[in-house]
Amino acid sequence: MNFPSLINSKLPNVGTTIFTVMSKLAADNNAINLSQGFPDFSCNPDLVELVSKYMKAGNNQYAPMAGLIQLREMLAQKTEELYGAKYNPDTEITITAGATQAIYTAITAIIREGDEVIVFEPAYDCYQPAIELNGGKTIYLQLKAPNYSIDWEEVKKVMNHRTKMIIVNTPHNPTGSILSAADMLMLQKLTKDTDIVIISDEVYEHIIFDNQVHQSVARYPHLAERSFIVSSFGKTYHATGWKIGYCVAPQNLMNEFRKVHQFLIFSTNTPIQYALAEFLQQKNQYIELGVFYQKKRDYFISLIKNSRFSFTPADGTYFQLLNYSQLSKEKDTEYAIRLTKEFKIASVPISVFYHEGEDNNVLRFCFAKKEETLEKAAEIINKI
Repeated sequence: MNFPSLINSKLPNVGTTIFTVMSKLAADNNAINLSQGFPDFSCNPDLVELVSKYMKAGNNQYAPMAGLIQLREMLAQKTEELYGAKYNPDTEITITAGATQAIYTAITAIIREGDEVIVFEPAYDCYQPAIELNGGKTIYLQLKAPNYSIDWEEVKKVMNHRTKMIIVNTPHNPTGSILSAADMLMLQKLTKDTDIVIISDEVYEHIIFDNQVHQSVARYPHLAERSFIVSSFGKTYHATGWKIGYCVAPQNLMNEFRKVHQFLIFSTNTPIQYALAEFLQQKNQYIELGVFYQKKRDYFISLIKNSRFSFTPADGTYFQLLNYSQLSKEKDTEYAIRLTKEFKIASVPISVFYHEGEDNNVLRFCFAKKEETLEKAAEIINKI
């Protein structure tokens, strides 16, 4: 039976994500894939061994809904050590099936029909669909080039009694920019005496460069009390395919989060949680992550410094933006496809991170790759 005419799509303007499209295009054209954000090297073998150990020990059934308590205890300890914030592991931390699930869950728990959510563009593509599915309205504000900073006066102008949530992302995907202490203080000032909830997407919290300090919302008590903070084990431990993350929030917010979480997925991968709880004792694995990726960033940009692309080194994440305006005036979507097909290198066009397709002739390249991959990619980039 075929009855498509009866289906009234809840997301009529949403298609396949750009990451899937470009990764498939890279595979079809045998191109180097610097589009989708995943490493092409293995995660720590000790972590893999721990997962195997706990699988073989029989830890293969449902974990508690909120996650293993020993993992949540380790995360509470880590958050206090890094940011000076105390979270109750029993009531204020939940393990999730990746950061995207945590973001969706937080939005679903809070946003009702007609609520407005402020989102900064270019924005990661999972925010707006979740807002729309829950009857909310996305209020878009553009980050200001060339540093992709927030204009807080613009934020103040769009805030009103319908503003229910603000989503921030630092370090920022796709631009690699970071929020400063001054930014956090402004966010704190603007939301004071309101009922606005913050989602702080901090999945790249440990990937920050040039001796800069990650300004987690957790550092600011008056922000933390109204915030869901989302992070990712996949980004930190080079294991994006495991799809495991976590959310921390004060108890009143986490109560609502868990109401949705338990019916969305109930719980997440049990043996991996056991492994992570033990592996988190190796603190250098996340403390030194910024140094690890800064070497890759610096190596990549040193290889392409004489190319015809222009760029400002990323402050964080494992993405580097390259401006191609000296090479072509093509739309970035068309140019990215042409580079993949003709030059055998895949990237992501930045216009897809804007709701109206703002095109500034910029492509995003992932440098979470082995040196030989970066060398091959740079050789191509230098020939363009």
